[in-house]
Amino acid sequence: MNDCHEMVQDSKGRLILLTNETKNNILIYDTAGKLLDFWGHDFPGGHGLTLVNENGTEFLFITDTVKHQVYKTTMDGKILMTINAPLETGVYKKAEEFVPTETIVDTNGDIFIADGYGAQYITHYDKDGKLLNYFGGRGDGDDHFDNAHGIVIDRRQKKPSLLITDRTRNCFKRFSLDGKLQEIIKLPGACVCRPVIKDQHLYAAVLRSIDMSHPASGFTTILDKHNKVVSNIGGTEPVYQAGVLQPMNQAEKIFIHPHDVCVDKDDNLYVTQWASGKVYPYKFTRV
Repeated sequence: MNDCHEMVQDSKGRLILLTNETKNNILIYDTAGKLLDFWGHDFPGGHGLTLVNENGTEFLFITDTVKHQVYKTTMDGKILMTINAPLETGVYKKAEEFVPTETIVDTNGDIFIADGYGAQYITHYDKDGKLLNYFGGRGDGDDHFDNAHGIVIDRRQKKPSLLITDRTRNCFKRFSLDGKLQEIIKLPGACVCRPVIKDQHLYAAVLRSIDMSHPASGFTTILDKHNKVVSNIGGTEPVYQAGVLQPMNQAEKIFIHPHDVCVDKDDNLYVTQWASGKVYPYKFTRV
């Protein structure tokens, strides 16, 4: 195992962990931490891991920041589809400019890819990998990004929307599914990774606190359905003054570089860490 990047739980209750170690990119555990299976030798830049259920059959979407590609695989590792750099957009001149960090898949099979380490565009595809739309990109405007690290479809409101990380700017940005900016959720002091939604709460690993120049300073944050921070594991207590969240910071040295949160069926939390001395995920049991 090298860097632990992201983790999901499948319908069997198994925990699927993605690493960037090509001896075994995927490690599969039970909730007690027993290794059940492993596979994968083809993802040197394994970064984003998304679980999709299509009519009762589960698949994985894996982003690779080294190979500049996104893959759809079976649960045992067979590659079914590869999405390459979207050169047809005209905003990418070469494949190396596309460095995808995350995907999310809609109920109709549409795929959204966040290019968090590249040109910062969000690309939208149909279920067969045909490009439908793109938006965002690097820039200073509110509808642009600087480290669009993660993406999720938020169904807690009547109309589904995209929540997208803008990590360097310490916020999540809400967009319509067709790419129109709707809201900015400011999280001062929190360089957040991907948003993870379970029931009415949003969870996120905070890679670093204050800003990206402060290594080994992360924590894990939890927001309610009103976008209010209700808890920071390893971080300072969230404080609001006149309705405005005050800067947050690491308070306890629990994490080094937390990179993702997985919430299991019993609401236990698993936090994966990057560049943290090859530590395995930490489990936090619901009290």
